[in-house]
This record gives sequence, C-alpha cells and structure tokens, in this order.
Amino acid sequence: MAGRYFEELTEGLVIDAEWTRTITETDNLLFTSLTMNPAKLHLDADYMKGTEFGRPIVNSLFTLGLAIGMSVHNTTLGTTIANLGMTEVRFPAPVFCGDTIHVLSTVVSARPSKSRPDAGIVTFRHEAFNQRDTLVATCERAALMLRRPARDQ
Repeated sequence: MAGRYFEELTEGLVIDAEWTRTITETDNLLFTSLTMNPAKLHLDADYMKGTEFGRPIVNSLFTLGLAIGMSVHNTTLGTTIANLGMTEVRFPAPVFCGDTIHVLSTVVSARPSKSRPDAGIVTFRHEAFNQRDTLVATCERAALMLRRPARDQ
C-alpha cells in the first residue's frame, strides 16, 4: 500500500506495518560500525556474557530507524514532504540479534499547516514489538504531509 495523504491520517488511526523483520548480527555490526559506536554492549559477545543481558544488545538507534522505516510503506511513502522531529523516544526492553520486529503506528494528532495550504502536520506514535509482543521501542514523529491534490478529491 502506498503512503496516505493528510486527509487519510485521522487522529486515533492505527496502522500495522503488515510485515516483520528479523534483526541479524550483521545488521547490528554494520550499523554500529558505520555510526562509529565502539560500545562493547553492541560488539563484544565475551564481555556481554558477564552482564545482565548475557549477550550483545542491538544498537538502539538501529532499532528506532528500523521501526520508522518499516512503517513508511503504508504511512508516508510518496506523501511526506519532510520529517519535522522525533520526541518521546524510549527503549523499554532490549533487542537482541535474532529478534523479529513488527511495528504499529498510531496517528496521535493531525492539523492543517498554517503556512502551506498543500500540507498538514501529522504526529505518529511508532511502536516496535519483538516476536513475544514485548514493546522494545517507541517514539513520536511529526511529519509534514501532502494534502490530497484537488484533482484526486
């Protein structure tokens, strides 16, 4: 499904990403390396054996990016102008390599843009869950969304 126009994003609407993604060790290693994060908690399995987690945890920024990315195809693909910001970012449970993530997005608010008649501002709450339905990441994201073109109404 393609992204939705501003008029389709009504407060309270819950959108299931409709797919899942299993996180691999390579995902975590590449993302952590590309972002120059040398933290042992992401990279050092031997070190992590002695911690409460017992194994490396996935870089939280990868988890956040994945959650938002998984939502794009049926929320904002082709209908967003720009991301305006993210707030309320939380990671209530760790993510491990081998976890399979699914995402729900809820429209928290939607209002017409005051400066752009062709757009509106929508705030989404993205929630990522692992294969046990444990909430592992959440954030609110404001996006500048296109209004449906007059010819399509």
